[in-house]
Amino acid sequence: MAAHGNRTPSTEIIRVFEGVIFIFTVAFHLERMRRGIKMSEMSLEFTAKDGTTVKLRPVKEEDAKDIINAVESIIAAGEYIQKESPRTEKEEKDFIKEMKQKGNMYLAVEKNSKVVGIARVIKGELKMKSHTGLFRTWLAEEAQGLGIGKKIMEYTDKWCEQNIKKLTLTVFSSNEVAYQLYKKYGFHEEGNQKEQAFIKGDYVDERWMAKFYRTNDN
Repeated sequence: MAAHGNRTPSTEIIRVFEGVIFIFTVAFHLERMRRGIKMSEMSLEFTAKDGTTVKLRPVKEEDAKDIINAVESIIAAGEYIQKESPRTEKEEKDFIKEMKQKGNMYLAVEKNSKVVGIARVIKGELKMKSHTGLFRTWLAEEAQGLGIGKKIMEYTDKWCEQNIKKLTLTVFSSNEVAYQLYKKYGFHEEGNQKEQAFIKGDYVDERWMAKFYRTNDN
């Protein structure tokens, strides 16, 4: 039987094996890229309890004005937001850019073509804490009680599963609805700061809560 160059059965097997490894490696990295793109561009659309369509999506710079207006309304109500004045439009746009550059989650709640709430996860700045994130969310009055909070938590869970290992948050003891929602989604209480805030004439506690995620990347 004539020989085909210097090929032998063993070299052919090695080449096939190397080809399989190459294909697997490329597929693996493409999947990682696909997952990253999916999370950075992911949006979730659903029907709220009042029948309106709500969309959860990454915040854009053009949302700055809506966010400022919503923050002003929540500050005026005097509860559930740890802020005494909104950012300027430039400050908010700069913050949106910074959140994107650092790979943090900054989610807009869009209802009737207007941003009526946000949710964000800010990852730990130090390398030793980069596996952690701090969660903050708020909804304008018109968006409360419509089941939007549950969808925000579902979205946040998906993001955290791919980006961090531990998510922390704080909630005032006067906000029992939010506290029970967080417990339902797997958060447990890690600590309690007594009379940490003065809201509507009463001192309230601030509860620290956390949730852990199983990841292969952290």
